[in-house]
Amino acid sequence: MPLNIPSNLPAIEILKQENIFVKDSQEASLQDIRPLKIIILNLMPLKITTETDLIRLLSNSPLQIEIDFLQIKSHTPKNTPIEHMMAFYKTFDSLREQKYDGMIITGAPVENMDFEEVNYWEEIMEIFDWSKTHVTSTLFICWAAQAGLYHFYNIPKYQLNKKMFGVFKHTVSDPMNPIFRGFDDVFYVPHSRHSEVRREDIEKCDKLQIMSESDEAGVFMVLANGGRQLFVTGHAEYSPLTLDGEYRRDLGKGLPIEIPQNYYKEDNPDLGPLVRWRGHANLLFSNWLNYFVYQKTPYDIRTIE
Repeated sequence: MPLNIPSNLPAIEILKQENIFVKDSQEASLQDIRPLKIIILNLMPLKITTETDLIRLLSNSPLQIEIDFLQIKSHTPKNTPIEHMMAFYKTFDSLREQKYDGMIITGAPVENMDFEEVNYWEEIMEIFDWSKTHVTSTLFICWAAQAGLYHFYNIPKYQLNKKMFGVFKHTVSDPMNPIFRGFDDVFYVPHSRHSEVRREDIEKCDKLQIMSESDEAGVFMVLANGGRQLFVTGHAEYSPLTLDGEYRRDLGKGLPIEIPQNYYKEDNPDLGPLVRWRGHANLLFSNWLNYFVYQKTPYDIRTIE
């Protein structure tokens, strides 16, 4: 896919080394087509890593995409250079009048806090509400999925006794839904979280449909508004070594952490990960782009309602 992204974004060179086709904004401008406009609200602490993971998956489509990155004005990231944020990220005030074909909102390391305790909760709620009228389809990931379900549908989250950490098997509830086009009966997704939403709460809301879940990891995917909102509790976007990095980071800090389940070969960190989620991760993102963004969005993006 020709991706229209800022020319100096670090992800470009990383992905070109992986033989993934990306165009910067100068090259993409030569194609006489209307690109899909996607905005990414990146709440993860390692911004550059998350940018690369998401762009890697968004590139698996013939559609041209123009990507904007959004930051929270009321929070200063500690793990990403301020120069990077100033060069590539916009504030909500600067784009609140724009409309987008699709939006991705990432997870955030604030799961152990009540939603209202998060220092940028008011700004997040404003962005959530804005997305309903300015975006064709929004993909909420991990903490953002829990926050979106709570804000829009009053679905509570629950703290887990220990971290849900590893790669887990999932099943499909509605195999005819286009989000699952090309999926197998079972598929794997990484999870890394301290809280969960529960089936019994979601089933009480007739506006929500559980699309996929796991015997071990619980509810994974919830659909609302015919696909205008898609909530996923895991991290299909994770690269092969992300869970390894999190595990070794916590070990180094002396934090209580178990070996991620179903991740390392023979459960041995020295043998490296057994990667078995990338195929379905690519399908998830390409199906979302095709069936819930491209097929649903108007040609004149200003008419999104």
